[in-house]
Order: sequence, then structure tokens, then C-alpha cells
Amino acid sequence: MTQAEIKLCSLLLQEHFGEIVDKIGTHLIRTGSQPLRAVVHDTGTSLDQVKKALCVLIQHNLVTYQMHKRGIVEYEAHCSRILRILRYPRYIYTAKTLYSDTGELIVEELLLNGKMTMSAVVKKVADRLTETMEDGKTMDYSEVSSTFCRLADTHFVQRCPLVPDPPESADAQPPPPAPTLSINEKDMYLVPKLNLIGKGKRRRSSDDDAAGEPRPKRAKQTAESKEPIPDDGIYWQANLDRFHQHFRDQSIVSAVANRMDQTSSEIVRTMLRMSEITTSSCAPFTQPLSSNEIFRSLPVGYNISKQVLDQYLTLLADDPLEFVGKSGDSGGGMYVINLHKALASLAMATLESIVQERFGSRCARIFRLVLRKKHLEQKQVEDFAMIPAKEAKDMLYKLLSENLISLQEIPKTPDHAPSRTFYLYTVNSLSAARMLLRRCYKSIANLIERRQFETKENKRLLEKSQRVEAILASMQATGAEEAQLQEIEEMITAPERQQLESLKRNVNKLDASEIQVDETIFVLESYTESTMKRA
Repeated sequence: MTQAEIKLCSLLLQEHFGEIVDKIGTHLIRTGSQPLRAVVHDTGTSLDQVKKALCVLIQHNLVTYQMHKRGIVEYEAHCSRILRILRYPRYIYTAKTLYSDTGELIVEELLLNGKMTMSAVVKKVADRLTETMEDGKTMDYSEVSSTFCRLADTHFVQRCPLVPDPPESADAQPPPPAPTLSINEKDMYLVPKLNLIGKGKRRRSSDDDAAGEPRPKRAKQTAESKEPIPDDGIYWQANLDRFHQHFRDQSIVSAVANRMDQTSSEIVRTMLRMSEITTSSCAPFTQPLSSNEIFRSLPVGYNISKQVLDQYLTLLADDPLEFVGKSGDSGGGMYVINLHKALASLAMATLESIVQERFGSRCARIFRLVLRKKHLEQKQVEDFAMIPAKEAKDMLYKLLSENLISLQEIPKTPDHAPSRTFYLYTVNSLSAARMLLRRCYKSIANLIERRQFETKENKRLLEKSQRVEAILASMQATGAEEAQLQEIEEMITAPERQQLESLKRNVNKLDASEIQVDETIFVLESYTESTMKRA
């Protein structure tokens, strides 16, 4: 665990959950698994606050617990899961792209709350959609429920593990200090049969109803008269690994489109779509697919003949990048997508791009050359790259000092005499990817700190702007005249308006930069994970 990762985790926890949760979460990241009493003692926080913070972290799957041999429950924070908070906007946008506004709000609610029952999600989303509709229009629970089922069918949402029912003979035994959660794999995407009838409701602005009954009393009465929840105890969460699989597939399709053409990318997209449920997210290859199956699964209206498809598949299989491989001849030819090779190619392209941006095109040429040839002596680098000896030497040492390439010594004699030793330059792609990952984490931490600083510096102006907007909204709702609205708008002066525009522009740039850096992190992370699983 690097300092850059710990710092970024701390910033994310503080921004999303507050100081106490940040304190407990960061402490667990630094120390590893610890029992409750040790956390209370080491952090100097009250027992009640530590319990609440751990509840929040467990609810969002950022901390897990397990029984120690001595019967003590230990809590452990997972840095990789905390770092996924960075990707929340991307998950939500993906759900919107695939399943429109309803899918977006379902995933957003699950990410905001960690775990929720299906009935609670459906009602909350229906209410939120109803509020955005015109007067007189409402959103049916059945529509939201059908979108939820589609998300479950494509594995974008999944059930949370449950506490298994105790055996009947164990009535007299005391319950364990911590329950063991489990779930059958076949039940993870099984949607409960709910008969949700109703429509979304709009929030009322008045605190009292027509009869003058206060809201808290009404809320209490409705809570008492509630029927039991039909899916009580069946909780759902967003399946982030499935979203990552979708991001990976989109990156592969985009890379094929850039390298070849749109038709090739559409064929690869079809193959990935056919394999998305049958292939595990960590598998190095997709399941073999026959040419006939691919032809039948191409999108409706995509007018290419079987003969043209076979030509494209042959071209893809013969491509040096080896994104697509041929695994047999039955069914017109069996084809697979080599996911590990695809991720490696994307990661290497990212490394080359970073070298070019930081050190120029000549350094990138040397880096690319060493990457392709595996091992080269300094004289060979000069000759192959066609760069003068002095310049080539400077560039090689620059890349060496940045840990982007490494030097391997191969002695001809046991005494390691320099005159009788080969010095070969090579690229250790895994260590280079890890080094760049650490830099990316540091960059995002700097971007978050800068955004927080910009917001803090203009806090007074932002509060004033929010107050003015609230007054304008309430006056528009009561039907105020144009002159009155103009007078309220003039409370913010021209220089202040200019300052607000500048702040908005800067914050948008910082947000966009965060998302772009996270895209690089995703490619490098996927490559390192895939390489480690193959090792």
C-alpha cells in the first residue's frame, strides 16, 4: 500500500462520509485488520462513534469483518474498494446510457446507500422521476421494476450475501459474535416476485396538511399502518465488477475501431456481448464462438454477408495485436477474444503515450523500440532508432532514471568485469505500469485538494449565490413580477458573477481531469490484475 493510495483513500472518505469515517477508515488501511477495542484505543474516538463509522463502511462494502481464531471479530478496510468511489459518476453515466434515466437513478440510489431492498429502490426512484415530470404525470412502479429486472438480468446489480437460517436443532445455542454471510451463485441475480402497484409521489412543500395535523404525527401513523415489506431482508448492491467488464469491452471495441474500421469493431462488440454473461470478468479469453453464431447475432439492419464476415474474422485473427484468435474450424470457424492480450496492448499504448507527452517523440521512439525488441544494447538502440550516440545515451539514462526502462547485466565471466559484460536495456512493463499507477493516484489526490481549495476560497460567494437562487425559485413559484425578479438577480454584482463563472470553469476542468486520469488508472489496473492472475 503506497502513501499516494492511502492519501487518496483518506480524501475520498472525508469528501463522501465525513471526518470520523475518514479517521477510522484510514486507520484500518494503515494498520490492517483490527478488533473493535483496538480501533477505539488507537484512534482516541468514542466507542459509539467507531461503531457508527464501521456500520457506514460495512454498509458500503468498504470494510469487511471476520472471526479470529480466539473468537474476536476483526475489521479490515479494502483500499481498492475505496478507490472505486472515484468511478461512481462513470458507473451512473453507463447505467443512463444503457437503461435511460430510470437505470441511472437505480444505480445512483444503490451507490449512495450501499445496500437497499428492491421495493425501497423502486419507490424512491419512482418518486424522484415523478418530481421531474410535468404536473399530472407520474411514474408507475411497474416501469421502474422492469428496468431493475433488466439490470439484474445483465448482472449490473446483484443480491447481497445473507445470514443463513439457523438449523432447528441449534435453538439453545447462543448466536456467534459475528454472522457468516453467504449466498448461492445461482441466486445472486434472482429477482423476487413483487407485486408493486402504485405510482411515484411528489413531495409537498407545506408542513401541515389541510386538517392542520403536524407532519411528524402523520409520519408516525403511516409507519404504524404499514404492511410488512414483501422482500424484507433481500438486499441489492451495484455489481462494480460487471461495470468494469463493460468498460474493458468498450475500450477493446474502441481500439479495434481506431486500428481497423467500424465494421470490425461492430463484429468484436457482438462477440463481447455474446460472451458478457458466460465469461468471467477475470478470464484471459472469451468462450469460443462459431462464425455462424456471430453472423446470427449481428445487430438487425447491419447488412454484411456471411462471406464478408468470414473475411473480417480472418483479418482480425491475422492482425499482429492478436485481439481475436482462431480456436477451431467447426461451425465455420471458432473464434475467441484474447482479453489479456487486448489489455496488455492498451496498457502499452498508454505507456508509450505518457513517454511521448513527458519526454518527446524521440524518447518515445527509443521506448517503443526497446519494448518491441525486448533486450537491446546501447549501440543497437542508437542504430535501430537512427539517433546520434550522445542523444540516445542521454535519453536512455533519462528513461532509466524515471524507472520506465531497466538495465540488465549479463556477465561473460564470473568476475563481472565491465569489459566482459553485456548491458541490455529492457522494459519491465508490469513495474512501469505500477509506477505510473502510483503517479496517477498522486495526481488525483492533487486535483481533489485543488478543487477543495478553490471551493473553500470562494465559500462566501457560493453561499450568497445559493441564497439568491433559493429566493428566485420561491418568488417564481408564487408568481412574482419580472421587475422583482430582476431586482433579486442584481444582488450579485457583475464582478461577483464573473468570479463565479471563473470558479465554475476551473472546477469543471478539475472534474474532467479526474475522470480522464481515472480512465488511465482503469487501463493500468486491469492490465496489472490480468498479469498477476496469469503468473
